[in-house]
Amino acid sequence: MVQTTNRFFDEIARLMNDAAGVAGGVRKEVETIFQTQAERILRNLDVVTREEFEAAKEMAAKAREENERLATKLAELEKKLATALKRQGSADSSKAD
Repeated sequence: MVQTTNRFFDEIARLMNDAAGVAGGVRKEVETIFQTQAERILRNLDVVTREEFEAAKEMAAKAREENERLATKLAELEKKLATALKRQGSADSSKAD
């Protein structure tokens, strides 16, 4: 009886071990299928990659900096023009007197 019981438990243990191996294989297969489907869906949605997003983000930051630099330069030029026009207006009005 003792040997039969041990043999029974050995067989149950072997069966459980095999079942765990099969479950691990099924899990890997499901993960692979899910990942493949997710990649296909994202590709069909025309979603950008992280690298493309980072490149566009960097370009936008550079364009923003250039825009701010040009806005500052334009403000300086407008100020110089206003000063020059005031001088010219003052010179014209003093000639008229």
